[in-house]
Amino acid sequence: MQIASFFRSRRTAAPIAATTLMFAMILGVCWHRAATVQAQTKRPISPDDIWRMRQVSDPHVSPDGNWVAYTVTSNDREADKRRSSIWMVNWQGSQNIRLTQGPESDSTPRWSPDGKYLSFLSARKDGKSQVWLLDRRGGEAQQLTNVKRDIDAYAWSPDAKRLVLQLSGDEEEEEKTAADGTKKPKVPKPIVIDRYQFKEDVEGYVTEASRSQLSLFDVESKKLEALTSDRRFNDNHPTWSPEGSRIAYISNHNSDPDQTDIEEIYLIDAKSDATPREIARCNAPSGQHLAWSPDGKTIAYLEGFELKYGAYSQNSLHLVSTDGGTPRELAAKFDRHISMPEFTSDGAAITFTFGDDRREYIGRVPVADGEVERLTDGSAVIFQRSVASGHTAVNASNDTTAPEIYALESGKLRKLTPQNDALLSELQLGAVEDISFKSKDGTEVHGLMTKPPGYDSTKKYPTLLWIHGGPTMQDDHSLPFDTYPLQVERQMFAARGYVVLAVNYRGSNGRGAAYTKAIAADWGDKEVADLLAAVDYAVASGIADPDRLGVGGWSYGGMLTDFVIASDARFKVAMAGAGIGNELGMYGGDQYIRQYNNELGPPWKNLDLWIKVSYPFYKADRIKTPTLFMGGRADFNVPIIGGEQMYQALRTLGVPTQLVIYPDQFHLFTRPSYIHDRLERYFAWYDKYLKP
Repeated sequence: MQIASFFRSRRTAAPIAATTLMFAMILGVCWHRAATVQAQTKRPISPDDIWRMRQVSDPHVSPDGNWVAYTVTSNDREADKRRSSIWMVNWQGSQNIRLTQGPESDSTPRWSPDGKYLSFLSARKDGKSQVWLLDRRGGEAQQLTNVKRDIDAYAWSPDAKRLVLQLSGDEEEEEKTAADGTKKPKVPKPIVIDRYQFKEDVEGYVTEASRSQLSLFDVESKKLEALTSDRRFNDNHPTWSPEGSRIAYISNHNSDPDQTDIEEIYLIDAKSDATPREIARCNAPSGQHLAWSPDGKTIAYLEGFELKYGAYSQNSLHLVSTDGGTPRELAAKFDRHISMPEFTSDGAAITFTFGDDRREYIGRVPVADGEVERLTDGSAVIFQRSVASGHTAVNASNDTTAPEIYALESGKLRKLTPQNDALLSELQLGAVEDISFKSKDGTEVHGLMTKPPGYDSTKKYPTLLWIHGGPTMQDDHSLPFDTYPLQVERQMFAARGYVVLAVNYRGSNGRGAAYTKAIAADWGDKEVADLLAAVDYAVASGIADPDRLGVGGWSYGGMLTDFVIASDARFKVAMAGAGIGNELGMYGGDQYIRQYNNELGPPWKNLDLWIKVSYPFYKADRIKTPTLFMGGRADFNVPIIGGEQMYQALRTLGVPTQLVIYPDQFHLFTRPSYIHDRLERYFAWYDKYLKP
């Protein structure tokens, strides 16, 4: 820039201009060569990079708008565990400060409304999660609460004098002391099952004691008093009214809450012995979020599909008066999934996030109703956001940058945190392109194609169909460094010379309600057609080598992998992670009993349908593809029996197969060495059959 400016200011001085031009040309060549060398020195991404990946999340803007608190989760190689710590960055992005560091994770940072404290949850003492405080004037973190039940969530009152705590589980018994002064080990009690839905991943077996209730905690006196106490019901999502006298929350007071997705919105005075009052009923199987209007007269909430379509739910936005009455829907014609609604400071509009065709945006709709306005341009996928004092901070990512904290200003993102910059500066990533094609019935399907770095259009590449789970997720233009790193896996395969296809098959969100609900009670049909159409597209485009095709996925992606290899023999290799081939054999064994009974009906009523959706297992003799099955032994979401049955079937049939079980791992892995091991096994398995 300085050279160009100098040249323009000396137009009349020909000798000087010529000399300067020559110097600029030489310097330009040097810059070009330096850039080329820098690009050449970048390296492919590899499994070892997971040890340096940092997951940035949960931004919260301080009341004065000057700071953003957030969490950073990293992989401790020596301890072989993931740890979260609390950080904060100033609004200018010039000061990025780590606030907590210790052997246990710290999470859920929240500013006190008076701006004096930054609170967070930690189990750093006695192994039980409690609320801790950091005084903004300085000093070490101090433990605030000392409750005996588990703290699932908490929120500050507007006057910063109290917290509402969401508590679950039983109070722990004290260890008994023997005569010699030693502690006797606790003997686990028998688990008495008394609920319709009695399994939940990570939580394990759930009973009535697992349900959560609300309590008020006084910050000064440290007195705890119950706000709700009936263990038959699950009370959650507590949200203070703007003036601090009331709390809105979600519950379900049906005779058997587990058998319905109905949620009741209650208001209760923020004092013990108060009586809750129901103001609305809704159904939000895809997640709920309550938001008060600034004047305290209205509550925004989310509404999903009826229970039959609960697994494919798409939230819509609704308002209800705090006096009760008939709720009304906003943006009724907006056919996209809405999350995290919040009122603007003047109460005239509501902002929210929504997914739309491989991207995630922030939108706004007037409370008086009308068209939805996009507030972001789609250059980054928006995960989370926080607003205070006119400042909006978001957690966002795109194809080449991991999630970081950004300031959102006039629709543009300004980066505040550099947590993953050093790692990403070393990596040469593959290009990610949008693709679209027609399924066999003419339905237009969209997806993403990740190409190897240095892709050569004259060559045909070994190609992987890498299937996302859900099914109501969408493959998007982001690069999350979390425990379900699909996009990172795609880049790692691309770095090894594979073209990777990611398909938003029917059942995925981002394309509207009809597209999402299309697969209800018809699993493995339209999705498989859409997935195979993507492979046909890649082959016809001259990109994919038809003799070197692989397929794989995790969760519903693992289930669809089983369907694909039972339907099409052209795949040379497969990996089904945490999948199911025999749905009939899974009945009562996982956490989806409510979905099964309402979407498919019990097996004794609809056996033919159950056999149909168990196609991969009952037609296992059609599978010729060498397949790797994987899963966590502690997974209650999709128990390992789903993979074990398919492994046993292929072993019986003489098809090359292997089963890898990871001890003490849930549906999403938490032990970094197992995540690393899984990646290494992926590559060894696929390379064996596609790159001999």
